[in-house]
Amino acid sequence: MLLAEYAITPDVFDITSYASEDLCAARLETIRESILNESIVRDLRDGAWSVLFKDNHRPWHRRARELVRKLATQNRLVPFSAQLQADPATDIQWCDEAIASHGVDPVSGIIVSAEIAHGFAGNPVVTSIDRLGGAPWWSGRSPSMRLTRCLVDYQHALSLVLRHANSIMFIDPHLDPSQGRYQDFVTLITGAGNRQASPLIEIHRVCYRGSGKNRQILDLNALEGTFHAALDGPLRQVGLTAEVFIWDDFHDRYVISDLVGISLPNGFDTTGAANARTTWTRMGRNDRDDVQREFDPASGAHALRRRFRMGI
Repeated sequence: MLLAEYAITPDVFDITSYASEDLCAARLETIRESILNESIVRDLRDGAWSVLFKDNHRPWHRRARELVRKLATQNRLVPFSAQLQADPATDIQWCDEAIASHGVDPVSGIIVSAEIAHGFAGNPVVTSIDRLGGAPWWSGRSPSMRLTRCLVDYQHALSLVLRHANSIMFIDPHLDPSQGRYQDFVTLITGAGNRQASPLIEIHRVCYRGSGKNRQILDLNALEGTFHAALDGPLRQVGLTAEVFIWDDFHDRYVISDLVGISLPNGFDTTGAANARTTWTRMGRNDRDDVQREFDPASGAHALRRRFRMGI
């Protein structure tokens, strides 16, 4: 997955779980970049997990507190409902809670301290922070993934983004929900709906059809009508609104969200041979932010031809 979801037991952030404070800092450093750039973290028991780090009842490492704060400010802490009957009182019980949540909705992995890992040696999803390199779900992380060009694969690859991102930009120069090759886009975008807090959604495309000598400037009133006809009803049905931006010209295709940026060579086109494949690539944070700025009307990078809202 280009965006992973982890559960982490509290002992990972406790200095006394390690031989020294320096070792604790070193172990936390091994996960920091991945956690803050490629992941979300499950806030177990409806947020009770993150509340633990707000007091001094345990010797939390200062870098641990900083990491949890950044997870919160970057929208990377995702509350998950309580699964076990009693509130966890020990790190082992927190691991039991994480495993129970994994049984309801799988996480990529559960990170624990070396001491806690001994009690869960038979569970492949549970791994000590000092042995992450031996866990396939950690060592197999990749900045790219191969997909079949079909709705099911696109939904799977974007599932965490659609469910948890606060903002999502769908960028594809030729996106047209009335065309057969984009017929699955309505289903894809509405997967971000039915949430307590609806995300900010943007769609970006160009003002023409075709290329080279075959380029045809479109009737923007008709194009806007096409989007309204295809998306107004489905968006309202799942409690979403979306803003559409029609630009003079651009080429590349992306999904840009507050959690991850993804480059997709074929955009949201799901047609082609039955086994047609494509490669999606996770972008670095700076590149993701640069693309987001590029498609801000204030940037002047492209000329905006039309802007309208749907699903209102």
